[in-house]
This record gives sequence, structure tokens and C-alpha cells, in this order.
Amino acid sequence: MIRSMTAFGSARLDSDAGSLSAEIRSVNNRYLDLSLRIPEDLRFAESRVRDLVGRQTLRGKVELKLSYAAIDREALRPIDAEAVRALAEQLQWARRLIPDLPAPTLAELPREGALRGGLDAEVWLPLCEQACERALEEFGAARLREGARLAQAMLDMADEIDDIVVRVEAELPALVRQHQDRVAQRLREALEAASPEGFAAIGGAELTARIAQEASLFGLRVDVAEELTRLRSHLQELREILSGRHASSARGGSGKRLDFLFQEMNREANTLGSKAAALSVTQAAIDLKLLIEQMREQAQNIE
Repeated sequence: MIRSMTAFGSARLDSDAGSLSAEIRSVNNRYLDLSLRIPEDLRFAESRVRDLVGRQTLRGKVELKLSYAAIDREALRPIDAEAVRALAEQLQWARRLIPDLPAPTLAELPREGALRGGLDAEVWLPLCEQACERALEEFGAARLREGARLAQAMLDMADEIDDIVVRVEAELPALVRQHQDRVAQRLREALEAASPEGFAAIGGAELTARIAQEASLFGLRVDVAEELTRLRSHLQELREILSGRHASSARGGSGKRLDFLFQEMNREANTLGSKAAALSVTQAAIDLKLLIEQMREQAQNIE
């Protein structure tokens, strides 16, 4: 399938330990550029998160953000009475030196069995994985939807290119004959102006053969049938790529294949323009180059 490099996905998980949110967004980039914004308390999940993202993305500037809110278990523990008494004695002693020293708030009183430390990796790592997987699922669906829109836009442009190729092919035989006749007439006029006597000495059959030979060589120089055939072949390959049948096997994704293909199509359009023997062919070459460039711009967003 054709996937866009521009997408967004998010997910939120709630559990007894707290809540965890994951957001992933990406824009087009030549290579995979992954940036993680993870709180220090969740650094133990970094390698796993990188692995999950790397499985689904080949190219793009990707940013993934994790955030959490842990339930304060300390506030749910009963107050340690003995510790509070000891704290009160210390407070009375301290107020002899600092009379206006404030008393601690209820939340600051010591709790029974209170042990402060970092997040439990066994609890939070699965939460990180699940949140990232859900965000990536939404992210992947968005990439497919946008990729389908980009593919359809390029297919529509490919149909326009096909119409131009058909039009030029229909005009080509008449253009070649027209220019062969024009060259033959110019050659005849040049020979007559340069040497009327010599022209008379040359046999009609020989002169006709020479003129036909020169006209034929010129016709080959303005014949663009080969370029049109290659353009048709490139259009067929374009439709194959956009069908998604090559996406899974292509190293670097479909975007790089399309980039190379558009370079080849642009080369044929340039050759068509350089061989143009009529204004209509010149205009066709210009239209082809514009359409190819528009497709190339669209392909910049495809993985």
C-alpha cells in the first residue's frame, strides 16, 4: 500500500498505576529521523519504543512523545503516628530558634511504609508499549488514507500525460511528412541557386534519391516515437507502483522508486522538446514537464 509520510496518531491509557499518553507525528524526510520526547522516569521504555516505531516507518521525520500522571500512593497510606510525634517534638525544638516556623501540611506528614522511588518498570513498560501500539495504529491508518489521496492525484495526472502522448502520436506521421517535404524543397532550391548547370547535369532519379535521403535523415531527427513509447512504459510502471504491489518489497519504500521514475520521465520530456518540429510538440513537452514536476512534488510525501 502507498503510505504518506505526513500523519498523526495518539492514544491514552488509564490504569490503577496512573494514566499514560502517547502522541506520534511525522512529516516528509529523505531518511528516517526519529525523535523521542520521553520523561526521565520512563527512559527504561526508550529502546522498546524505538523498536515499535522502526517496524512501521522507513522514511520521514518522526516525533513520538510520552507523558504520564502517576497516582500518588503515598497520600493513600495511613499517617505514621510515631513519626508525627517525633516530628512535633523536633518542630517545638526548632521554634525555640525560629519562632514563626510553619507547621507541615497534612500531605507532608510521614506515612506508614512510605518508600519513595522511580516508576515500577514492570508496571509502566507494558503501559508504554500498549499506548505506543494504539497510537501507531491510528498513525498508520492516517498514513494510508493520505497515501491513497496522493496516489489518486498522481493517477489523474498520469491520465493527462497519457492524453498528451496520444495527441502527439496522432500528429507525428503528418509532422514528419511535412518536414520531409519542406527539407526536400529547401535542398532543391539550394542546389538550383548554387549551380544551375550542375543541377541540370544531375539525373532526375539521382537528385530525387539524394533529396529523399537527406529528408529521411532529418525525419529521423524529428521523429519522437521512441520517446513516446518510453513515456508509455514509464506510465505503466507508475501505475504498478501506485497500486501498492511493490511497496513491501522495495527498499526505501515507494517514494524512492517514484523519484527515480520521474527523473526518467523528465528526461524523455526534455528530449521530446529538443526534437520538437512544431509548436504543438513544444507545447506538449512543456505540459509534460509541468505534470511530471507536480507528480514529483506529490511523491515527496510518500514513504
